[in-house]
Amino acid sequence: MATTSLAASSSHPHLFRSRNPNSTFRTSNRGRLRSLRCSSAPSSPQPATGGEAEESERRRLSKQSSWEAKDADGDDYLYRLGKEADNMNIAVGARAGIVDDLFVGNFLGKDSDIVFDYRQKATRTFEYLQGDYYIAPLFLDKVACHIVKNFIAHLLDIKIPLILGIWGGKGQGKTFQTELIFRAMGVEPVIMSAGELESEKAGEPGRLIRDRYRTASQVIQNQGKLSCLMINDLDAGVGRFGNTQMTVNNQIVAGTLMNLADNPTRVSIGQKWRESDVTNRVPIIVTGNDFSTLYAPLIRDGRMEKFYWQPDREDIINIVHGMYTKDGISVEEVSRIVDTFPNQALDFYGALRSRTYDRAILEWVDQIGGHEKLGEKLLKQKKGEKLPTFIPPKQTLEALIESGSSLVREQELIMNSKLSKEYMKNMED
Repeated sequence: MATTSLAASSSHPHLFRSRNPNSTFRTSNRGRLRSLRCSSAPSSPQPATGGEAEESERRRLSKQSSWEAKDADGDDYLYRLGKEADNMNIAVGARAGIVDDLFVGNFLGKDSDIVFDYRQKATRTFEYLQGDYYIAPLFLDKVACHIVKNFIAHLLDIKIPLILGIWGGKGQGKTFQTELIFRAMGVEPVIMSAGELESEKAGEPGRLIRDRYRTASQVIQNQGKLSCLMINDLDAGVGRFGNTQMTVNNQIVAGTLMNLADNPTRVSIGQKWRESDVTNRVPIIVTGNDFSTLYAPLIRDGRMEKFYWQPDREDIINIVHGMYTKDGISVEEVSRIVDTFPNQALDFYGALRSRTYDRAILEWVDQIGGHEKLGEKLLKQKKGEKLPTFIPPKQTLEALIESGSSLVREQELIMNSKLSKEYMKNMED
């Protein structure tokens, strides 16, 4: 390989700064090129003869290698590569086999990129979803079809919306059903929430969406796994409700999602455009309760495919039975619970099970010393001291119905009291 000059006469003095022009960059000989001595290049090339020519030929990567080639400006390939690289992937920083062992060291271990492990957890894997849960067939077909269509978009001669918008009533299990489908299909999505769609910095949420989109693309390319970008409660983040203020970030988020839908393989997060910078097409799934509050051009059919999710009685019974499988509640008992409390969201039936734990938890508090000892027992345990074992209550149909009745009474109290009118009654006069 051609030597690189560190002297003041170098054609690119800004690349390397060294006080000693005769300094040497030391590299390991194991699995690498021979160490190079950086010195001033001769003014004119001298023909190599004998052993020098043989040594030079042996040091070349390949007779057809372009690493030593120079462009019209006299810059070699490495310089041009470094200039054009956006350096976005820093996962190779300070890793054994990538950077010289002299600089890696043993202080932080052979892999001394301290954020490498965190970066690898950008996706969700859903190991916590243990058990056999019910997936609604209609929901499964819609999500699976959307993901497959986007991954084979280059084979289909049709316009395929990049975004799937899943909307419906509150607490109907839109997010949970989607996560179950991801687990079943082996999809590792990058998930965002509505709380990330606003920032004190103008443009930051839009950039974050593009960054997460490219992260999902890297999962597809580097790990060979299905991935997608999922944004929960999109309408809560960028929807218009009453007299809510439209911010610059709301506009940029809508514009960013529209641009992704129109150009799914050309996504920039600030670096210069390059012809080789092509991103994998990544399907986007968003959830919400009311998409009529979103910017109308964003939800047009060419960009977003809409799916209204309203589970029927059979879906509700099967999903709730999946919640109560570990408690030994039969399908017939679940059907009776659903018929006793009709027109309730799915999260209502999950709250029934949680409410039945209240009495058992209060009894456990008495076992550890009462309310006065909670701080001492829960947070300041002595070494070797263990808390009494908590025994979950046995779930029965009667206990679940009793819990459901108390929840319904609380719902009715909120709807009937409307204390805000009582507080503001003088304003109506």
